[in-house]
Amino acid sequence: MSSRIPAVVRNLCDDAAVFPPGLAPLPDAVRAYRDRAGAWYEDLVGPLVLAAKALPELGALLPDDGTRLPLSLTLPDGPAGLPGALAEVAALPVELRSIEVAVPAEMASAEFLTQLDGAPEVDVYVEVPRDERRREILDGIAGRYRAKFRTGGVRAEMYPDEAELAAAVAAVVAAGIPFKATAGLHHAIRNTDPETGFEQHGFLNLLLATDSLLTGGTTEHAAALLADRDGAKIAGTLAALGPERTAAVRAAFTSFGTCSITDPLTELVELGLVTAPRPGAGTEGTTA
Repeated sequence: MSSRIPAVVRNLCDDAAVFPPGLAPLPDAVRAYRDRAGAWYEDLVGPLVLAAKALPELGALLPDDGTRLPLSLTLPDGPAGLPGALAEVAALPVELRSIEVAVPAEMASAEFLTQLDGAPEVDVYVEVPRDERRREILDGIAGRYRAKFRTGGVRAEMYPDEAELAAAVAAVVAAGIPFKATAGLHHAIRNTDPETGFEQHGFLNLLLATDSLLTGGTTEHAAALLADRDGAKIAGTLAALGPERTAAVRAAFTSFGTCSITDPLTELVELGLVTAPRPGAGTEGTTA
């Protein structure tokens, strides 16, 4: 069966339903993730993202039927809890796809990297701090780990502006470090939240800015792409990238965490990047 989800957005949305602002109860999040199996848009979605503290409750929610839940595990308190979390994961019917580790505010870069030594053979994303440690962390993870950038949050200051985000992406592109994003990417295109007034980045803007940097564009141009609100133009440009550029941009920008799968899917359909099946049609088909 051919996927209806084009390569440029395939597996782009990691299911972070339990995190703000969604805050879905763990049983509901697990049930929704498992119920999505076989859906026509299944290939849009990456693993379920859970914090390590959720592991003790997870086993009772998973059936003993031989299936394994794709999982990305977050350690918001840093790498000290990694050995214990891995021991818990080993006893669960899950497929550990990746680990996401924050750098504690009080921890020096060298100490963090030392504690992270011995991480398992899965993708390890380091949440890169926005302070003076950023350069040291990026230097330390190059060739070893991946980067994770926080692109928003519950307060306006948690949103990096387009210049800061463009510079961060330019740094990882130059170093060959794949990255993911989390928080704040609530829509496909740059927007102003009508309730909070926060300026929010669009996940398609971020894809296009990454492509620009990969193909020799300047940081300033990437920042301009992050600020662009022309959804039709952005979607059309991404749809026309071609196989090689598509593969390159997705190898660089691997995914983003979202508490809703329905919202990004709906917007991708509206923008023409994804074609939904006709009512009554089967799930087979290809994207337009």
